[in-house]
Amino acid sequence: MKMSNIPFGTTDWAEVERTEHAGETGMAYWRTRKFGDLRVRMVEYTPGYLADHWCSKGHILFCLEGELHTELEDGRQFVLTPGMSYQVADQAEPHRSSTATGAKLFIVD
Repeated sequence: MKMSNIPFGTTDWAEVERTEHAGETGMAYWRTRKFGDLRVRMVEYTPGYLADHWCSKGHILFCLEGELHTELEDGRQFVLTPGMSYQVADQAEPHRSSTATGAKLFIVD
């Protein structure tokens, strides 16, 4: 990831429009900012959320609240709690997220 032509700025995430994204179960609420090719999101998953797809996009993801379960297509599973993160490259390892209790995440991709 190369970051260029992004002037210094601040973001008040409470003022960024929230969009809804249904999972196989539950909902995801995104607040998204774009900086050139870079997408930065504050994402909240409701309790019981299960992604409706396997994702092949690269991310750097930081867990702020709750507990996030990430399953890789090869069967490996990981659990993130507040203060933990993961990173994965584009087209590297398909993954999908779920949470029993809900989660709040900061994601850069």
